[in-house]
Amino acid sequence: MSELLPGQAEAIAEVNALREKVQKADVDTMNLIMGRAHTHHAWTDKPVSDELLKEAYDLAKMGPTGMNIQPMRIVFLRDGAKEQRLVPLMLDSNKAKTSAAPVTAILANDQAFFEKMDRIFPIFPDAAAMFSGNAEVARDNAERNGTLQAAYFLMALRSVGLDVAPMSGFDPAGVNKEFFDGTNVTANFIVNIGYGDSAGVFPRLSRLGFEEVAQIF
Repeated sequence: MSELLPGQAEAIAEVNALREKVQKADVDTMNLIMGRAHTHHAWTDKPVSDELLKEAYDLAKMGPTGMNIQPMRIVFLRDGAKEQRLVPLMLDSNKAKTSAAPVTAILANDQAFFEKMDRIFPIFPDAAAMFSGNAEVARDNAERNGTLQAAYFLMALRSVGLDVAPMSGFDPAGVNKEFFDGTNVTANFIVNIGYGDSAGVFPRLSRLGFEEVAQIF
């Protein structure tokens, strides 16, 4: 093996130890995160702590992205701040459920994510230059990797016992002006977070089968 990078031996040992201990998530875990989980449209009044939101983020941030790009930014809203600033910008069909959720998060992307590349991708010192002079390339990478991070965050929220309801029904220009005016951050989508009331769960809609979407060569 060629000379290892600093910390690489420890990373290899960590992966090997994990693989030896766990080869696959158990069925209950798969169902909690994805298999039998549902989007929730009604909520209990059980509060969601800041600590639990941080726990979910700290798990989600470990998900892989291209060049370790980390454009996702989050604004969490509760109570009066949500009612005054966000609910008026939701589509009518999403206003009541957003009001009822204990927490609503705006998941956004920082188009200037590359300003942190020297810290998050130090193995390539010139990484920031790939994006700083090309707004289209920066935007494509922000949207792609920010959406990846947002999806990881939804799964992480479920893994710590919370329910989620992602939504695209809002006024993007209004949200960007209200929350991100004068910055390089733009809204991606919005998610209600809390402990769902199962009375607000709907029958699962059809999903496409593997054979419909996949090719193997």
